[in-house]
Amino acid sequence: MRIAITTSSFAVYGRAPLELLERAGAEIVLNPHGRKLTPEETVALCADCEGILAGTESLSCDVLAKLPRLKAISRCGVGMDSVDQTACAAQGITVRNTPFGPTRSVAELTVGLILDLLRQVTRMDREMRGGVWKKRMGNLLLGKRVGIIGFGRIGQATGELLSALGAEIAYADPCVECVLGERMEIDSLLAWADIVSLHCSKPGDACYLIDAERLRLMRPGTWLVNAGRGGLVDEEALHALLASGHLAGAAMDCFSAEPYKGPLAELDNIIITPHIGSYAKEGRSRMEFDAAKNLLEALGVPVPPEVRP
Repeated sequence: MRIAITTSSFAVYGRAPLELLERAGAEIVLNPHGRKLTPEETVALCADCEGILAGTESLSCDVLAKLPRLKAISRCGVGMDSVDQTACAAQGITVRNTPFGPTRSVAELTVGLILDLLRQVTRMDREMRGGVWKKRMGNLLLGKRVGIIGFGRIGQATGELLSALGAEIAYADPCVECVLGERMEIDSLLAWADIVSLHCSKPGDACYLIDAERLRLMRPGTWLVNAGRGGLVDEEALHALLASGHLAGAAMDCFSAEPYKGPLAELDNIIITPHIGSYAKEGRSRMEFDAAKNLLEALGVPVPPEVRP
């Protein structure tokens, strides 16, 4: 049984996921590049593999067609946007993900980014490193209206943390009914909120969920946070509204193209991070273990009971 682990890093904070696969008899092939793979690299690495423990690399119809032995894909993460599930079904490939591991990690990062934006911590840190001593007046989270788009596990966990800090919560999600906050349509939510936080999947088509028109629905002086998915936000339109001062600030952990090298990095009123939502040691370790266990189960291989995360 040959398995490719395509994530940029794996089992750095504990060998339990690797030990689980090894004790099950897997021959493991690791990503040698330390970054997101290109489609060509994915095909080369996964040739002759029956299973892939996947990161965010593209597993498109074209890629999958070149992997005839592949039987199962286990995403180390929640999002499935990078996996062509229709092609998987057609090829008989079982697909799993790990919905529980990153929940708290992403929620805590989101809260941290919001607090950072409100108090302009990162901005003043940059200024001080450049020799500028300037005390910028910030804002309190207490009493702020936070609109959360996508109210699954991560969205709700984020809402619970923010609510405990005194924020007022509302959400947009057609599939969820929750007592934590009022449910609104997206456009109404954008016009209502002081802070908008994205925790949803990308639309099925090529359009942005938060395009230029929807960004303009946000009131002057509000903030946007995307720790959900790359491609949700029209980054060119976001740049224009941040540069004009219409939006007070933004924090982006996910981008349409990664690694990100665009003009948002030139602005002072944005925080940009390299897609680190799940990068908390405890959450990452659980997510990797769950992904390894899911892959073995999808391949019909008994899971060694003596290994624990």
